[in-house]
Amino acid sequence: MAGRLVAVVGPSGAGKDTLLSAARRNLAKDARFVFARRLITRPAEAAVHDGAEDHEPVSEEAFEALRRSGGLALHWQAHGLHYGIPASVEAALSEGCVVVANLSRTVLATTPARYRLRVLQVTASPALLMERLRQRGREDADSIALRLQRQAVLPQGLDVRVINNDSTPEQGAAALVDALMDCLPR
Repeated sequence: MAGRLVAVVGPSGAGKDTLLSAARRNLAKDARFVFARRLITRPAEAAVHDGAEDHEPVSEEAFEALRRSGGLALHWQAHGLHYGIPASVEAALSEGCVVVANLSRTVLATTPARYRLRVLQVTASPALLMERLRQRGREDADSIALRLQRQAVLPQGLDVRVINNDSTPEQGAAALVDALMDCLPR
């Protein structure tokens, strides 16, 4: 495949969805970039806001049927939900596009070599992660502390670039767009 899959990963609260939304807007007219829309076995977020993930909600049954039929390029399970990237991204990769996807760190080791994976790891300070998770209001303080203690280690041998998202969303988005531009063939 001539294109490249770019996995955007990082801990909860790092700001991946906010940065991805901004990058998607900034690169909307650049046909070299395709932003994969994840399929998730949860309802769409009722309120669309910056930082909310625009995903394709699917039932457990529909997800399993897609998985069995080869309709998913990648899939994984986390937090009691099933996540997937549609197999349609393979056409964009074949055409030489940079396909950008919000992935779980757990699926990186099983990503096919033909996708020419590059990982953009979004990070933020522990204090900022805690504050962002607290502002979401989805978990109590103990759950947040436990979540922050879980340090997922990236598999060895990956092409990884780090994006520090400790400043403004605009600065983080600019850093993400710069990193994505570096993924284009030279």
